[in-house]
Amino acid sequence: MARGLLLFGAALLAAVWNGQAAAAVFNPETFTLANGMQVVAIANPRVPVVTHMVWYRVGGADEPPGKSGIAHFLEHLMFKGTAAHPNGEFSATVARLGGQENAFTSHDYTGFYQTIAVDRLETVMALEADRMVNLTLTPEIIEPERQVILEERRLRVENNPGAVLREQAEAALYLNHPYGRPVIGWMHEIEGLTVDDIMAFYRRWYAPNNAVLVVAGDITAAKLKPLAEKYYGVLPVADTPPRRHPAEPPPLVARRVLHADARVRQPSWARMFLAPGLAWGDTALAPALDILAEALGGGSTSRLYRKLVVERAIAVNAGTSYSAEAIGPAEFTLHASPAAGLSLEAVETAVEAELAQVLKEGLAEAEVTRAKSKLLADGTYARDSLTAGAHSLGAALARGFSVATVEDWPDRLRAVTLEQVNAAARAVLGQKASVTSLLMAPKEEGAKP
Repeated sequence: MARGLLLFGAALLAAVWNGQAAAAVFNPETFTLANGMQVVAIANPRVPVVTHMVWYRVGGADEPPGKSGIAHFLEHLMFKGTAAHPNGEFSATVARLGGQENAFTSHDYTGFYQTIAVDRLETVMALEADRMVNLTLTPEIIEPERQVILEERRLRVENNPGAVLREQAEAALYLNHPYGRPVIGWMHEIEGLTVDDIMAFYRRWYAPNNAVLVVAGDITAAKLKPLAEKYYGVLPVADTPPRRHPAEPPPLVARRVLHADARVRQPSWARMFLAPGLAWGDTALAPALDILAEALGGGSTSRLYRKLVVERAIAVNAGTSYSAEAIGPAEFTLHASPAAGLSLEAVETAVEAELAQVLKEGLAEAEVTRAKSKLLADGTYARDSLTAGAHSLGAALARGFSVATVEDWPDRLRAVTLEQVNAAARAVLGQKASVTSLLMAPKEEGAKP
């Protein structure tokens, strides 16, 4: 089974969050079980299908020092069975019932889900509740899965020069915060994880009072509540500690990370800045930064793409990324790939020139209006998805945000002014401290260090 790290791309989540967070969009119904488990029902009765998700408020950022990758390792091992449902039975049952399932781990949360006919919901709820508290692991069970994860890391990172560079750049960006560690973990620390390490992590964090249940589709809270109480409401509360992450100190200097690899066919350039998000830094800037990212590099009509790709033909791609939803620091990234025959230094100079103009003159009103409309439209389109609401609300609640934080988001987006977007640009992109990364073939190693 293809289980991964964060399977829901940041761009998609950002689009869903940014656009769909209005009260009239998801219209979720919520309640809390006696043991503290939050429950969300999102009615979408167009087909007799539901997506059943359990989100745990734990991820890679919560791992003990020296134990990187344990959250992701445990995600894999959650499919290895309990006394009542031995190894393989969970997935075989979901498949036999015609459902689909998967799981994902990020720095901030871990999630498991099944999409299945609504008349089979009770079965998957019983299975999921069982493995929340009754997982059984032995060295004989974890060793083969360790090899699967090590191979996953080789495939996703070591065999991908871009992923190698990204991992090194993230480590350079964060001086102290655990976001600088890869979610999949460092190879040598994955190799050293023991059954005792993993079971201690499981017992510490996997409990109903540290979980969020989200069911979306042909369901209502009235139908869901008796099932939630029957299967999850009877589970014991754990002594789960509050989440505490080391604070990130203010960055003081610019850093450059270069990676030359013979497998690189398309060189690329990127610059990352630490940025405020919904829970870190000046949180009031978050909506304006979303609009800035869209206007500056959100697609083929954005400023960077028009200037570098369409008008000057100096790059084959150019854009930005930003996601405000992290518990800790957010990242604002500019990126571009040079056109054939042009150097990374040339594309870097071009991006810096555009950036300087934005910082000096600001974006135009039309650019901000277009970006705002695009974000709101993306959210409207995402409402057609059976699972978008479950993903959006599950991620928010697992990070400690409220339903209202999600629901009010479009209103905050609409209220952002041109002046606020330009002020956000100066606050984040005007920083001298950043991490610039360059991916190149060996022959281009002479690029500006």
